[in-house]
Amino acid sequence: MAHPNEQQRDRGDRGRGRGRGREQEREDEFVDKLVHINRVAKTVKGGRNFQFAALVVVGDKKGRVGFGQGKAREVPEAIRKATDEAKKSLIRVPLREGRTLHHDGKGRHGAGKVVLRAAPPGTGVIAGGPMRAVLETLGIHDVVAKSVGTSNPYNMIRATFDALKSQASPRSVAAKRGLKVGDVVNRRDDGASSPEAIEA
Repeated sequence: MAHPNEQQRDRGDRGRGRGRGREQEREDEFVDKLVHINRVAKTVKGGRNFQFAALVVVGDKKGRVGFGQGKAREVPEAIRKATDEAKKSLIRVPLREGRTLHHDGKGRHGAGKVVLRAAPPGTGVIAGGPMRAVLETLGIHDVVAKSVGTSNPYNMIRATFDALKSQASPRSVAAKRGLKVGDVVNRRDDGASSPEAIEA
């Protein structure tokens, strides 16, 4: 017969194992990408204190994405803090056919300016640096993106999120205008096939 302390220890181990499994399942639904890491220094009376600043993007590849920043004395801790903050700031972006944007969009933050354009199947993610990390974790497969202005990753990501927040699905537009979804989609297709739209 096992000692009561041993039984309690076994139950505790099993409980912790189950908890880890559930946590792992929850973590697996999100994909995180480290965009930028920087060493920062703070000057104090005795000299300088060094820390690491991390910028992380988190998404579920199904239309949700967020970004976060974290600072710590060690790199892993800074990344963990940034990841936790990113999960608290998730936004939902409507996707067309689950692969691209519904319409073109522009975003701006400070000196960072970005342009996002919907693309046909097979185009791929044409974007660089921080923008690519955001679009891939969001779950977009076809998009053309261009950054005009600063190459500061913090401003580029904020500008990209500004452009994504302006995205609207045909269903939401139809609800606002009191139309049917089919009417909105037909108008969009007609506009896209017009010479003016192609030249633009």
